[in-house]
Amino acid sequence: MKDDSPISGFLVQALLVSIVAVGGVNAVLPELHRQVVDIHHWLTDKQFADMFAIANASPGPNMLIITLIGWYLGGFAGAVLATLALCGPTCLLTYCVAQVWEKFKDAPWRIAVQAGLVPVTVGLIAASAYLLARAADHNAVAYALTAATAGISYFTRINPLWAMGAAVAFGYAGFV
Repeated sequence: MKDDSPISGFLVQALLVSIVAVGGVNAVLPELHRQVVDIHHWLTDKQFADMFAIANASPGPNMLIITLIGWYLGGFAGAVLATLALCGPTCLLTYCVAQVWEKFKDAPWRIAVQAGLVPVTVGLIAASAYLLARAADHNAVAYALTAATAGISYFTRINPLWAMGAAVAFGYAGFV
């Protein structure tokens, strides 16, 4: 008999994205969102954005969104299994690659690969930011706050917490 429970399907998705999430979960958020919200409809856009916000507001690693989705879909066991599904393969892969990577630290191919991965990583994280902004912003004030925060973060050395504080004030006042 086939198990069609959401947690089983999510565990498969967590295992699949774990291989490319070596640098962090933010790089695979668009694919995770596509699978969880758009394809399988296990969560809504709002639930996904809320879980991302909770995961990033919590102390600890940014991968907590996987744990929260696992909890939502399968309770405590789902949270533990989803976390292991994401971290297990990545930890093993990272350990094995690090052993080989260090042996070839001066090899031209290693330098080229490392240089090529930087723009890919930046692009994946930018796609994640765009996806989350699209899911969270629902009016002109929210779009303006997102743009201002991105501008402050990119062009200045001002701590982005000031922009987040302003966003909280706008939300509390009912503008967002």
